[in-house]
Amino acid sequence: MKKYIIMLFGFGLLSGCTEEAIDLEPKNAITYDVAFSTAERCELAVVGCYDAAQSGYYPGNSQRRGYPFGAATVEQGDMKGEDMVNVQTFFAVTYNGDYNASSPNGQAHWECTYQMINKINIVIDGLETAVEAGIITKEKAADSEGELRFLRALGLHELLVYFSLPYAATADASHYGVPVSVIPINSIGTVEEAKEAGRASVKETYAQILEDLDFAETNLAVTRAGGLEISRATRGAAIALKARVYQHIGQWDKVIAESAKIVSASAPFQSPIGDYKLTEQPEGPFANNSGNTESVFSIENSTLDNCTNNGSLSQFYHTVRSLVCVSPVIVNADFWLANDLRRTQLLAQATYGGTHAYWSWKYRAGTVMDDWTPIIRYSEVLLNYAEAEARQNGVSRKAVELLNAVRNRAVTNPSDQFTTTSFANVDALMTAILQERRIEFLAEGRRWPDIHRLTYDKYAVLSADGKAGVPNKAAWGSMTTDSYKPASGIVDPNVVKTPGFNFEDRRYIFPIPLSEITSNPKIATQQNAGW
Repeated sequence: MKKYIIMLFGFGLLSGCTEEAIDLEPKNAITYDVAFSTAERCELAVVGCYDAAQSGYYPGNSQRRGYPFGAATVEQGDMKGEDMVNVQTFFAVTYNGDYNASSPNGQAHWECTYQMINKINIVIDGLETAVEAGIITKEKAADSEGELRFLRALGLHELLVYFSLPYAATADASHYGVPVSVIPINSIGTVEEAKEAGRASVKETYAQILEDLDFAETNLAVTRAGGLEISRATRGAAIALKARVYQHIGQWDKVIAESAKIVSASAPFQSPIGDYKLTEQPEGPFANNSGNTESVFSIENSTLDNCTNNGSLSQFYHTVRSLVCVSPVIVNADFWLANDLRRTQLLAQATYGGTHAYWSWKYRAGTVMDDWTPIIRYSEVLLNYAEAEARQNGVSRKAVELLNAVRNRAVTNPSDQFTTTSFANVDALMTAILQERRIEFLAEGRRWPDIHRLTYDKYAVLSADGKAGVPNKAAWGSMTTDSYKPASGIVDPNVVKTPGFNFEDRRYIFPIPLSEITSNPKIATQQNAGW
């Protein structure tokens, strides 16, 4: 029996994979014998999965957008937090009371991610065919499969963070995760099999993620030529992502074990796998996307191949389209010191609508739109390690050194730098680490993942009612130029007009999109609470 690659890969897990799209001799399909007939075609198939990770197509629209790993996902992670401001209504996805299961942002996020995952599953299957035919070696197939399983793990974790409650929501993580798809959905039989699966538990979903990353670590190349070291998965990237995943699970000993594989025993910290290290200046990873030592993995964009103006980071984060600015909440924070180099190197000021606001200067391409999307930087590896070390061993020298490695390249005045005596207890150190994450990853979409993973934690972010949740935010319509008082520790309460909500609010996690619910009867019975 011939295997086909159906060109309609399916927008979601099942939507788009209908009987009408699957035929014994479909016109919109090619056989595996053709698609994987040469080593070059096998490589193109793998590259196609990276292209799917860069950006998919908006539901019912032929334009490329910023899901799963373009600007839309980054901005969504920022909008579900307090440190960025929605200037226009484009990304008011978290706080908008009108948001529902039919809203395009959540639908595109879900559908484009599963579109990527299904393409990955098809290519993994095709590579096995190519090995059997003697077209590529087992070693080459294993490296390629490692890349694909890295991307699949990244996609599944992304879905968990937005569509499921955190790991600690139940004692055994038995609550709903997301559908786990590891076989190609490219026939009537596989569609029916997927329908029977439904949503895996959070524990089961994480188990698949870790299985993929263990495989990736074992089989991926240590390095690649040129910019491919950053834009294609490597062994170090798999380890770094695994440490992040264990952080979300709350297994701190495993965060330490994984981090130690790619962090030297003492400062200055550098990875023995892949030679990752911090750039000398905070702006280094953003001034040179393809040639810096700090970016462990990023999604490549170029002038000819990018997410277009609907998914480009520089289009949204600066005044090209003026959609997202930096909030006075973080600009005015006194823990972000006035002389911190990130204020001068990674912020810019510009006037929009009469307000002289702060904007991120991490994404500098403007209308060219070739900024790469940062996924994992070495600064995150060090701060993940610092947090795990603090939680396991308290105010240790190692935890403070890891924190300082990131902070001190921006805070260069020795009198402002931390020592172990700076912290009365582990709570004070944890506060400093979590504050450092807010500064270091500003405008990179990492705020919501932190809020989400900390929901049931001692260090949870609190909503206005004192429960874990999403804090109140500054509202653009209430802001003026005078709202910004950098490093003052003062935020005008009249500016903080966008209400947050606690984790019991249905908006805390997104609903499973209507497109999935209507095509999958089992998942229709597994919708998130309140939706």
